Amino acid sequence: MAVATIAPAPAVVAGGTEADARRYPAGVTQILMGLVTLFGFGLGTRTAHGGSTTFGLTLVSKQGTHVPDWVFPARPVIVALAVIVIAIGAARLAVQLPRRWRLAGTSVVLFCFTFAFMAWSAADPKGGERLVIPSVLDSMVIAAVPLVLGALGGVIGERSGVVNVAIEGQLLFGGFMTALVGTAAHSLWIGVLAGVLSGALMGLLLAVLAIRYLIEQVVLGVVLNLLALGVTGFLFKSLMQTNQNSYNNLTPFTSVRIPGLASLWVVGPVLFDQPLIVYVTVFLVVAVHVGLFHTRWGLRTRAVGEHPAAADTVGIKVLRLRYRNVALGGALAGLGGAWLVGNVGNFTESMTNGKGFIALAAVIFGRWSPFGALAAAALFGFTDALASQTSSLQLPIPSDLLTTLPYVATLFAVAGLIGRVRAPAADGKPYVKG
Repeated sequence: MAVATIAPAPAVVAGGTEADARRYPAGVTQILMGLVTLFGFGLGTRTAHGGSTTFGLTLVSKQGTHVPDWVFPARPVIVALAVIVIAIGAARLAVQLPRRWRLAGTSVVLFCFTFAFMAWSAADPKGGERLVIPSVLDSMVIAAVPLVLGALGGVIGERSGVVNVAIEGQLLFGGFMTALVGTAAHSLWIGVLAGVLSGALMGLLLAVLAIRYLIEQVVLGVVLNLLALGVTGFLFKSLMQTNQNSYNNLTPFTSVRIPGLASLWVVGPVLFDQPLIVYVTVFLVVAVHVGLFHTRWGLRTRAVGEHPAAADTVGIKVLRLRYRNVALGGALAGLGGAWLVGNVGNFTESMTNGKGFIALAAVIFGRWSPFGALAAAALFGFTDALASQTSSLQLPIPSDLLTTLPYVATLFAVAGLIGRVRAPAADGKPYVKG
């Protein structure tokens, strides 16, 4: 006798299915963003008198090809962008779209909203305001480098099964040791090496306490961050502030210009006239990606992060691999701290300013992949650069509020863009053999 089977119905929540429950907040949020774009930017007083927006396309601070400014009427362009955003939000409310279309729509919404904000920021009826796009992009690269390096360290650690909340402390300690040792040795690159090694030691301390003594990893990471903050703050005040020239005075990184490529329009000086560590960072992203997904080390790393017991049964030294990978991740974060110091030539107290936590968010936003982390860090770096560049314009927004843009973008990206993600199965779970 045949038995009829009934397919499980979609999960029902108040007011509709679970898919509807996710669709409606996203659509409403996008419509609200469109309304802000329309009434706040497009129809606001800043664009009320036929103002035009000027985007500079030449980076004066670096040698490159001169490109004429781009001037366009602010109000019509912003209103058109607002209509696009509202239309996408309405479509999201009306139809349950496939995931790729939802991601594409969200990307268009973010682009339109950001472009409208930039156009509104530089709008001026008198033509005096000007936003230099290559300058924003150059600042984005500078801001993104420590985020990328910290996120790479987080990716390697979490792919191995160890949560690295201590990225902030590793960045901070790496920067401090770079300034201290580099100044004492009269060599920036010796300081960079010291920063990398100190980050590795911080990573090894995290590994020992998490793997051997089984301390809860999130709490442990917070404690190590506080430890780094306290130690570097004390030594900075007692040692560096009293003798700046002997312990905290480095010559900043110099740019390495790639002939030909550095002369490309707009992006040439931004991408191909940068300090050596910028190129090293791009290389490390590629190297970690190849290592994780195309080598035996990567296969073993992912195995101990997903199913350490199974990995152990086939002869993989689970704990030893975790020790090595967490120390390696700390070294990468230490290099990020070295960049923070080497870019300006000195260490300041609490100079990381939450960058380690943004790097941790980039790990999640990037779905535990090197290229995903790079994209997330670029997004957060762009918001940081945009806040910095627009603060010099005459905006009716307090500059202190503009500085919160990177953190708002972090919250919005992690909470509203990535949707459901799955961390490595054994992430944060100690492994005890036998």
